[in-house]
Amino acid sequence: MVYLDYSATTPVDERVLETFNKVCMEYPGNSNSLHSLGVKSKKLEDYATEEISKLLHVKPSEIIYTSGASESNNTAIKGICLKYQNRGKHIITTYLEHSSVIAPLNYLTNLGFEVDFVKIDDNGLVDLDDLKRLLRDDTILVSICMVDSEIGLRQPIKEIANILKDYPKCFFHVDCTQALGKIPVDLSCIDLASMSAHKIYGMKGIGLLIKKENIQIEPLIHGGKSTTAFRSGTPALPLIVSLMKAMQLIVPDVDKNLEYIGKLNKKVCDKLKEYPLVHINSTVNSMPHTINFSLRKIKPETFLHALDSHEIYISTKSACSSSNSMSNAVYALAKDEELSNHSLRISLSYKTTEEELDKFFEVFDECYKKLNM
Repeated sequence: MVYLDYSATTPVDERVLETFNKVCMEYPGNSNSLHSLGVKSKKLEDYATEEISKLLHVKPSEIIYTSGASESNNTAIKGICLKYQNRGKHIITTYLEHSSVIAPLNYLTNLGFEVDFVKIDDNGLVDLDDLKRLLRDDTILVSICMVDSEIGLRQPIKEIANILKDYPKCFFHVDCTQALGKIPVDLSCIDLASMSAHKIYGMKGIGLLIKKENIQIEPLIHGGKSTTAFRSGTPALPLIVSLMKAMQLIVPDVDKNLEYIGKLNKKVCDKLKEYPLVHINSTVNSMPHTINFSLRKIKPETFLHALDSHEIYISTKSACSSSNSMSNAVYALAKDEELSNHSLRISLSYKTTEEELDKFFEVFDECYKKLNM
């Protein structure tokens, strides 16, 4: 098996799973209970939250545990807009966003909110002049991902934040799901940030929303005491501690892993360029972890299943995108319908080996020739 779909989800690190199991067995108490088992669980919960806050350089009180990035994105977007709608109902985003950003924005348009999409330039970066043009006195939220899931484009978050300083009524939400564990994540200039454990070799079902202390939001889930007033539900202590473990294992090594993955990326891109029907959509601003390319004249689903039959696993677009639509991210970048309808994604990891890539291209070459006959 050659797994090259790490942007969709990562395998759980055995050490993370061990931590999860240990907490399940040794900490049965609800951390909100007053008895000794509850106090014991609460102590561990607070320790995990403190450790996560140190890794992200935020306050423990700014951490909201969620079920994953989709809930984090929904909570941030709906929470801000419903809480502060008296300030305005204008929102700005990009066509690069995950469906869990676009869908709540579509929902809010039914409530009278207005959404504008900022342009991106030829290299995939947000057009800062267009952002300035779109900003208005009633702009309440700008939501732009730090790294997008399809092309891996890394956006100029600090430059965007500097522009927004002139709009004190506007909040800045950043989806950091594809950035955490891959690059250093600086949250100092961001109001709200979304993340998920299953992208960093953690468990599925746990994520984070960082909400700066001075900001209020309308909760998505009401009822019952939890780790915060902004998200109800029994604290999922084993998942929380396993998230801490996953972050401890990967965050300190991002620079070392980035260098290694950069070498793998060059090997893949150099090989792909040998095939006439291949067009690489990733740009100089794409993370080396993600290689988005299009195969002209060959349906991406057909090629994906051909690879799948050899136990080679890549993807078409984001795993959460509609399967019967073109890639909005690729179209926003390339302005080419054929490329947008034929895009595929290879996503690499520090766990990827050169031997796996050799096997991938052996099968790739076979499938390419067979389907191009």
